[in-house]
Amino acid sequence: MNAAIEAGPLLAVVLGFFVLVAAAVVWRGGLGSGWAVLIAAVRAVVQLAAVSLVITAILRSGWWTAGFVLFMFAVASFTAYRRVKAPGGWPWFAASIAAGVVPVLALVLATGVVPWKPIVVVPIAGIVIGGAMTATAQAGRRALDELKTRHGEYEAALALGFMPRAAALEICRPSAGYALIPGLDQTRTVGLVTLPGAYVGMLLGGASPVQAGVAQLLVLIGLLAAQSVAVLATVEFVAFGRISW
Repeated sequence: MNAAIEAGPLLAVVLGFFVLVAAAVVWRGGLGSGWAVLIAAVRAVVQLAAVSLVITAILRSGWWTAGFVLFMFAVASFTAYRRVKAPGGWPWFAASIAAGVVPVLALVLATGVVPWKPIVVVPIAGIVIGGAMTATAQAGRRALDELKTRHGEYEAALALGFMPRAAALEICRPSAGYALIPGLDQTRTVGLVTLPGAYVGMLLGGASPVQAGVAQLLVLIGLLAAQSVAVLATVEFVAFGRISW
């Protein structure tokens, strides 16, 4: 039984319909720019097409695989930086993502839990880097917005004798922690509400449900650890003034 999703005109029509609906809802509902939805969809098509053309060559070489993972990390860091728009903050966003991603990937590879095979390393690294990127961007935006909105409270804390870092943390740390909620909810409800991509992908690839479940559990818990560290690092960089507000 073939469980693959067939590429063809019908799929293109369905995807185009989804994109137009999303863009129209965002535009008419005053949720943002409809063009942002269209551009994101077009970029996804172009980027996935490009990756599909080169991924076979990348997965044949350990060096090419390492380079591709570094490329993903660089794009993730720049994306988080652009989302927050903090002056001069790009290296600190990169450091936040690295703080979460590097220990997780190093541990699973060093222990052999994840085999040193490009076909396994690339998707695992992509999921962890992408999750850390999203959490970092959300934490950065929440922390900076909170400090700007509640600047008077920050000044009051300084007047009471708080050091700048401690005063900033009192204001921004609770709201930045909300960046972990999507990951926590996904982990809590996996198997009950959602069947995430790693699980479904392995099932479509012919793995048993148990094998798919083990892989998905590793991804979810590892991702939660990476996001937690990345969010904490981001909050600390904001509090120390490395990420400007």
